[in-house]
Amino acid sequence: MKAPVTIGDLRHRVQIETAARTSDGGGGAVITWTQIAEVWAAIWPRSNDEQFESDRMAGKATHDIWIRFRSDVKPEMRIRFGARVFDVRGVIDVEDRSRWLKCPCVERDL
Repeated sequence: MKAPVTIGDLRHRVQIETAARTSDGGGGAVITWTQIAEVWAAIWPRSNDEQFESDRMAGKATHDIWIRFRSDVKPEMRIRFGARVFDVRGVIDVEDRSRWLKCPCVERDL
């Protein structure tokens, strides 16, 4: 079977980040993001949607981000590409061959 992505498709240099919660001293927590890896990725748009949220229109763009297989990527992480931030919604080991990861993501409004 032909691979769904080729090495030539990996033309975006992205950072994979994980969240760390630290106490703010007042009973709450502050979330900071730490880079765990910088990898080449293919970013493919899937859909775009607009919804009425909190008395305003809000857009939501979804993407599939493909990277070489890594066992440390989890759905609670995020992927940063320049100023763009993508929340990882899932991590799929394509064809269960430990070659490619497909990460369905939602682009965050900043």
